Amino acid sequence: MADTKREIERKFEFPPADGEDRTELPDLTGVSGIARVAAQGVTELDAVYYDTQDLRLDAAQLTLRRRTGGDDAGWHLKVPVAAGVRDEIRAPLSDDVPPALAALLRSRVREGQLVPVVRLLSSREVSLLLADDAMPLAELSIDTVVAQGLSDGATSTTWTEIEVELAEGVHDQDLLDAVENALRTAGILPSASASKVARALRETTPAPPRAPDTTTEPADGTAGAHVLAHLRAERDALIALDPAVRRELPDAVHRMRVATRRLRSAFRSYAKVIDRSATEPVRAELTWLAAELGVERDGEVLAERLRTRIAALPDTLLLGPVHARLRIRTVAGRAEARRRTLAALDGERYLALLDALDALLAAPPLRPAADRPAADVLRKAVRKDHRRLARRLDTALALEPGPERDLALHAARKAAKRARYAAQAAAPALGKPAKKLAKRLKAVQNVLGEHHDSVVARAALRTLAAQAHAAGESAFTWGLLYGHEQATAARREHELPGVRARASRPRLPKGTAAP
Repeated sequence: MADTKREIERKFEFPPADGEDRTELPDLTGVSGIARVAAQGVTELDAVYYDTQDLRLDAAQLTLRRRTGGDDAGWHLKVPVAAGVRDEIRAPLSDDVPPALAALLRSRVREGQLVPVVRLLSSREVSLLLADDAMPLAELSIDTVVAQGLSDGATSTTWTEIEVELAEGVHDQDLLDAVENALRTAGILPSASASKVARALRETTPAPPRAPDTTTEPADGTAGAHVLAHLRAERDALIALDPAVRRELPDAVHRMRVATRRLRSAFRSYAKVIDRSATEPVRAELTWLAAELGVERDGEVLAERLRTRIAALPDTLLLGPVHARLRIRTVAGRAEARRRTLAALDGERYLALLDALDALLAAPPLRPAADRPAADVLRKAVRKDHRRLARRLDTALALEPGPERDLALHAARKAAKRARYAAQAAAPALGKPAKKLAKRLKAVQNVLGEHHDSVVARAALRTLAAQAHAAGESAFTWGLLYGHEQATAARREHELPGVRARASRPRLPKGTAAP
C-alpha cells in the first residue's frame, strides 16, 4: 500500500570557484530560530529513475524512482503541488513498478512503457537544523551526485547540490526564506533545475526525437490562437487531475468534471472557430466521462446537503435513527460511485478519449473565423450563448410550477454555465467587461443550481422516507426536510428575476481591426 509524504524544500548549488567545486556552508546558527546544526553522517543512495522513451513524466515534472540505501528505500513517485512543494508517494521495494503508482501515471503514460532512463548515485551528508528545544526544523543535505544516462548515446556527469527540506509537521516558509538568504549571501544560489533527475536527463541523455511539425499555428491575437490556448489548458488540467482523483484528494473529482465541461462548452460556443463536425465525437466522449465522474461528485454534494439540513434541526425534531439511515445510504452510495469512477479511469475508453483529444488539438480543424481578431469572434460567441440562456429562462418561467418547470430550469442552468464558461474563456481578449459578465452569470447559475439541488434532494428524501416507513420507523423528519427543500426552491425562484436582470445586458467591447 502506497503512503504519502509532503515535501517542502528548496535546492541550491555551489558555483565553481577557480575551477574547483566548493563544498563549504555558512554558519546557519541564529538564522530564523536555528539554535544548532547537528551532523547526522553520510548515506549512500542508489536510485534508478523511470520514464517513457519520449520522457513524458519529465515534461510534466513528475519523477518515478526505485531507490535503495537510506531509511526510505523503495519506490517513490513525486507529484508537484506548488513551487518547492511536492507529494512523495511511496511503495515498498520490488522489481517492477508497483501497480498503485503505475495507475497514478496512467493519464500520462497511457499505452507507453515505463523504462529506466537514468541512474543517480548520491553520497548524502545530512545535518539537522534544530530549534532551542532540539526540535528538528529542517534537514539540510549536501549531495554529491553521479548521474549515468541509461539510454543509447547517454553519458555521465557529476555535481554537488544542497537540499533544505522542512521537517515533518513544519510548514514555515519563512524559515526557508531565511536559510536561502543566508546561502545567497555566501554565494550559494538556487538550483537551475527543479529536480536531480531533470538535471541528469538534460546533461546525460540525448533529447528524444520529435516528429516533424507540419501544422501551422494561428497568429497571435487571432480567435484561433485564443481558443486553442484555452482548450489546451483545459486538456492539460484534465490529464493532471487524474492522479488527484485516484488519490481522493479534496475537490479533485469536481475539478476534473469542470475541465470536461469547459472543453465541451468551448467546442459548442466557439464552433465558428473550430469545426464542430470534428469536435462532436470528442465532446460526446467528454459527456460520458463527466457522467461517470458525476455519480461520485453528485453523491458528495447530496450527502453534505442532507447532513447540513439535519444538523440544523433541533433534537426534538429528529425522530427515529435519522443519522444512521443517512449514513447507511451515503456509505453504500459512495462505495459504488468510487468503483464507477475508477472503472472509468482504468478503462480503454478513457485512454482513447485522451488520445483523441490530443490528436484534435495537435492538428486542430480550424474554420475561417479562426484567422479573425479574437475580440470580434469571441464577443459574438458570448452574446450568442447569452441569448440562448435568455430563451431558456423565458421558456422555464412561462411554465406552471411542477416537474416540467423544474426540468426547464435545469436546462436553463446548463445554459447559464455554458454562457459563463464562454465569458471566462473570452476574458483574456475582452477584459473586465467579460469578467464582470461571468461573475453575474455565475450568480444566475448558483441560483438555478440551488434550485436543482433542492429538486434532487427532495427525490432522495422521498426515498429515505419510504425506506423508514417500510422499516417501521418514523418518517416525520424526512417529511419535514422535504418541506424545507420545497421552501428553498420557492425562494430561489423568487430570487431568479433579480439576478437575471443584473446579467441581462452584456456590455462587451467591440473588436479591433485585424493586425
